[in-house]
Amino acid sequence: MNQLFRRKQYSETDTSTNLLRVLGTWDIVFFGIAAIIGAGSFSSLGEAVFRGGPGVILLYLICGFACGFTALCYAEFASRIPTAGSAYTYAYASFGELIAWVIGWALIMEYSFGNIYVAFSWSDYFTSFLERLGMHIPDYLTCSYTEAKKAFTNGSTNKELINAWVNAPLLGSLKFIVDVPALVINGLITWLCYRGVKESKNFNNSLVILKLAVIVLVILVGFSYINTENWTPVSIETGQPSFMPNGFAGVMSAVSGVFFAYIGFDALSVLSEETKDPQKTLPKGMIISLVLCTVIYIALTLVLTGMVDYRKFDGIGDPLSFIFEKTNANVAWMELTVSFVAIVAITTVLLVFQMGQPRIWYAMSRDGLMPKKFQDVHPKYKTPSFATIVTGIVVGVPIIFTDKSFILDFTSIGTIFAFVLVCAGVLMLPPKEKIQGRFHLPYINGKIIFPILFIGLLIGFHYFQPEFFDNLMDWNDPKEGEFRASIFFFILINLALCVFTFIKNFSLIPLIGLSSCLYLLTGMSHENWYYFGLWFAVGLVIYFCYGYRNSKLKNA
Repeated sequence: MNQLFRRKQYSETDTSTNLLRVLGTWDIVFFGIAAIIGAGSFSSLGEAVFRGGPGVILLYLICGFACGFTALCYAEFASRIPTAGSAYTYAYASFGELIAWVIGWALIMEYSFGNIYVAFSWSDYFTSFLERLGMHIPDYLTCSYTEAKKAFTNGSTNKELINAWVNAPLLGSLKFIVDVPALVINGLITWLCYRGVKESKNFNNSLVILKLAVIVLVILVGFSYINTENWTPVSIETGQPSFMPNGFAGVMSAVSGVFFAYIGFDALSVLSEETKDPQKTLPKGMIISLVLCTVIYIALTLVLTGMVDYRKFDGIGDPLSFIFEKTNANVAWMELTVSFVAIVAITTVLLVFQMGQPRIWYAMSRDGLMPKKFQDVHPKYKTPSFATIVTGIVVGVPIIFTDKSFILDFTSIGTIFAFVLVCAGVLMLPPKEKIQGRFHLPYINGKIIFPILFIGLLIGFHYFQPEFFDNLMDWNDPKEGEFRASIFFFILINLALCVFTFIKNFSLIPLIGLSSCLYLLTGMSHENWYYFGLWFAVGLVIYFCYGYRNSKLKNA
């Protein structure tokens, strides 16, 4: 049992010399913007606005707040352990091997499965852009088989998916439906990542500059079309104007779509071994990119919910171009511009995620938990070549048979869980010597402050929403039952944290990050938890069949 939780000791000389250190602070910032401002703003933002209404802005603030404190925890780990591997490496140092494997398995879910969703989003924007130019790709070549079948079976109003199912050619008795653009962009990004991080850096930086310029243009043009009455639509429940027309439970139901916008920032810590002076550069780059992106998301959400009634975003996969369509603002040149830049923006997200996954496998292989082949570094390009190719295959194959909605929820819950363990891991780290020029997470004793903060916020929330607490144990309610059950366990866990903090003198910053991320998990449905558990059951089988037996730490 002790071997399962044996911790790995890292030192500054424990890093690989096979990868090129070419990334500076602003390269990290640009990679962060590339990862965060992408599918979350150009695709999943529409679904989030539809579920939460204008009040979804609060969820972006909550997510930005949670990710901000989590970023500080990542930065603390990055300053101590400047090696590839991200949260996997950090968990190995703080929790031990078994939890490190669990985190590594969660990161496979985040990067690989996340890129499946991003590839689908890229395909949606690419095909709609071609449509605006008068070029049409057959519908059965622009969606997945599962998506088309589900739409046809459920009587969806989505004409493209219905046409794909009805008009698809047959291969024997099987309809030939495959998302060709998604497969092609996955192949191209895999090739670029295979060629080298320097080439990827230059390509990424140029695209990010273009993306930011157009997003600023969207905000500036959009503000002139805002109707402030759209920010307080009539509530379905009360019939009165409300910033949260679907209630706070409705806002929290959008957590998968909103949080998906933030999952990219932790990918930056995977680039430790290709970053110059990572103890100083990585923390600074992560925090700058996160603050900038949160401000951008809030501004975009204000524009979307102010220009168009939130109910119109049902099923809209390209919200930023949608607001400029004829039926809305009717600004044709902006509609075309946004469609093009969305392709650029989502391409940068694909690039960062596709760079992150091979380096997770690279780190796990170096510890003996994955086959040695994943350590292969290309002699010319100095990239984890075999792991990069496998990543392309792992992303490409599910594109053929899965669909966007399942992947979105599946990815978000795994990422939040990884964030929870990173924040908890910082609480377990021993004090370190302060070295000038490096990042140091300030220690603020949470012994008194955290219990006062949590209990005070709980009392305040009860004061403003007494009816929610009156019905807290009514878990059978079809609309809010799951959310109430999640909040009940969230309160119990935090009360336990208050007790342990009082006894152990835990640091306040990681405590707030941990509590915030736990709160985000309350927005997940029971289906999310079911598939999440199933995924980790498979991961544990693989660990005990291979990783446990071949672990270098165990066999040392």
